[in-house]
Amino acid sequence: MDQAQKLREIIAKPSIKKLDKEKFDSNIIAITSGKGGVGKTNFTVNLAIALSQMGKKVSIIDADLGLANIDVVMGIVPKYTLSSVIKGDKKIQEIVTITSEGIKVVSGGSGVRDLVNLKEEEIEKLIKSLSVLNEESDYILIDTGAGIGDSVLSFIKSASDVILIVTPDPSSITDAYAVVKNIFNYENNVKVVVNRVDSNKEGQEVFEKINRASLKFLNKPLENIGYIYEDSSVKKSSIIQKPFILNTPNSLASKGIGLIAYNLVNNSKLVPAVNGFNKFINKLFKNF
Repeated sequence: MDQAQKLREIIAKPSIKKLDKEKFDSNIIAITSGKGGVGKTNFTVNLAIALSQMGKKVSIIDADLGLANIDVVMGIVPKYTLSSVIKGDKKIQEIVTITSEGIKVVSGGSGVRDLVNLKEEEIEKLIKSLSVLNEESDYILIDTGAGIGDSVLSFIKSASDVILIVTPDPSSITDAYAVVKNIFNYENNVKVVVNRVDSNKEGQEVFEKINRASLKFLNKPLENIGYIYEDSSVKKSSIIQKPFILNTPNSLASKGIGLIAYNLVNNSKLVPAVNGFNKFINKLFKNF
């Protein structure tokens, strides 16, 4: 009996039967980049705050195995990680850190790597735990690692929507296209945010480069949801471990994040989140 069949049977059990109900779940969005150092984690944190300021309930899962630093950007210190839930030592509510803005943060840590070797009872326990997070969130943002490693692609392929962070740097553009190329045959809506631009024109040019290549070689259109200007306030805010949208709310970078959040809620082609969490879990374990 393969793992996918086991997973289907686990989800069908009465104890978590509520996952099968037709309902609108959280929008589960993987946030990723082709290379490190493009501002992915900073973007994730500030987007979460911008969505929260719009009245949305937001959770973040830090799934970056190599450089898990959501806590550093937000100035928080998580006591436990997803490993504690998988081992049965803690419930999901006990490992969640709630920020002053009401954002729930789950540190993946080594627990992400543990997903590949979970036993049946551990899978069931994890699904039930994460379902609580789903019920309490409008958006679940997954901060993945950079690049096209196996664990990164597992999260990207499992989420229905992906936000790809890219900068005008040529290597960033090339690496961003590599991500798109590796997931083009999946049903992801890939949204592009161009970070550290000097003008809207530059942002549009960068987006068009990736989009043209994706259309030409993959027949996959991408979605442009906004740009973030190069802004010294971002670095200054990082030094004091305070998200720039809170530290300098009127800065160009903060206004860019605010517009992207608005587009995501009102103008973006988000996949309807009907049984979205159930589908995400199925895909995640299949991909791992």
